[in-house]
Amino acid sequence: MFKPREIEASGQGPANGAPGWSAAALTHVPIECTSKPKAADLVRTLVEKWDAWRWQAEERLAGVDLAPDLAHAIGSRRWFRGLGTFVGLSAVSLAFWPGFAPLEAAPATRVDDEVRDEFRSQMIMPLALGADSGRHMGATRAVVPLRAAPERPTISLTATLAQGDSFGRMLQRAGIGEGDAARIEAMVAQTVPLGQIAPGTQVDITLGRRPAADAPRPLDSLSFRARFDLALEVERQGSGLVLERKPIRVDSTPLRIRGLAGISLYRSMRAAGAPASAVQQYLRELGSQVDLEDGVRPTDTFDMIVSYRRAATGERKAGDLLYAGIERGGKPRAQLMRWGTSGQFFEASGVGEQRAGLLQPVPGRITSSFGMRRHPILGYLRRHAGMDFHAAYGQPIVAVTDGYVTSAGRAGGCGNAVKLNHAGGIATRYCHMSRMAVSAGQNVRRGQVIGYVGSTGLSTGPHLHYEMYRNGQAINPASVAFVTRALLAGENLARFRGVLAQLKTVPVGAALADIVPSPQEERAAGPAREIDRIDPR
Repeated sequence: MFKPREIEASGQGPANGAPGWSAAALTHVPIECTSKPKAADLVRTLVEKWDAWRWQAEERLAGVDLAPDLAHAIGSRRWFRGLGTFVGLSAVSLAFWPGFAPLEAAPATRVDDEVRDEFRSQMIMPLALGADSGRHMGATRAVVPLRAAPERPTISLTATLAQGDSFGRMLQRAGIGEGDAARIEAMVAQTVPLGQIAPGTQVDITLGRRPAADAPRPLDSLSFRARFDLALEVERQGSGLVLERKPIRVDSTPLRIRGLAGISLYRSMRAAGAPASAVQQYLRELGSQVDLEDGVRPTDTFDMIVSYRRAATGERKAGDLLYAGIERGGKPRAQLMRWGTSGQFFEASGVGEQRAGLLQPVPGRITSSFGMRRHPILGYLRRHAGMDFHAAYGQPIVAVTDGYVTSAGRAGGCGNAVKLNHAGGIATRYCHMSRMAVSAGQNVRRGQVIGYVGSTGLSTGPHLHYEMYRNGQAINPASVAFVTRALLAGENLARFRGVLAQLKTVPVGAALADIVPSPQEERAAGPAREIDRIDPR
């Protein structure tokens, strides 16, 4: 096991004639097992064969295209192979579709009189509805039944005039007798036409004590806001009813709002406190003069004036847009003012908006015109039966002219769509809406909001697809011209410019201040402290 060997290193050993020295070298012979387990070899062989088969299967399956894109190479062998895969998978899915058989529910609990009484004793009901729940004890001889249940001497309640309801029926439902209701309705009609009382008007009613058990309660007092500037009060004096008019002082100073356009003109105007309806009118009218998509800078200043009414009682009511303008560098770019009984807007020069032509449905640029094009989703040439307008998600869409809604709902690739019929055999359709604001069978006016921009249906992003038809055939919407604009001249133009100059002198935010009460209003309001209301007598 140990074997001496000569060292032939440099300068030492027999090579240089000196007596050599021996070193012992340890030789290690490994001990090997002569018999290997056959089970381990079998498992290793199976694993190697499985890996080889798996890799071969992966390579073969990688070369098989079972699910090609059905939007490309339509009609080819590869496309039909993909169609077969689609049909096969659909058939397998339908085969495993759950049935529509009713599910078996737990059997109903058997409830007899004893169980029903137990349930009734544990439930809670309001006393006003005649509650008799809870456990009761039998009446003894000490219990004396009442001849009649006592009633409240007066009842105060509030009734609301609903849409399509009459004033008299509303009073009778509130508990007023038929005779009193007829007299009150006649007195109110002599003061204010009943048709002018807005739906939703609340009427405060106080009913007195019944003259008999089966008689209706008589009316003690009634008050409501008949108009923004008028309140009516009916009181019983003796055996008759007396109506009293209470005029309310109203200030009609218009509300003027100015501010920077910012990155979003709509959001900037809403953040400045402008009503949503006035902002929509502003964008619709100004969009006919200025390109709101690319023609308005963040540093531009918007200027709008809205009709506004303030009541001495504290109520406020915003009305229609009176003036719409936009400035750049302190100089006006566009100035529009409402003029005339028709509510038409005119420029500062006296030129009005077109009435016989069509409006643009959204204030944006045209991104795709009428004609043949490659469909952005389907991938093949297809006629584009309309034009696409670039618009932000949720932007209002308006009717290009007066019309009748023939359909409003889902329309295949058009997504949420609204179709309008107009005079002269013209029809228009507005597609890919996120939300619709009209329904089928409704009449719409020119410029009325009919929906909001979205991306429903076959769409790659938010935009408006606008189509036009003449006698049922699709035509190019760009072929319809915008014509006829109203003009002011002479004395009418002079009065228009005078009113415009006076309107622009309204201070910004002046209408938001509270009305200073007059001495009569302060006396009518009564003392502010409750202790001062005590009658010293």
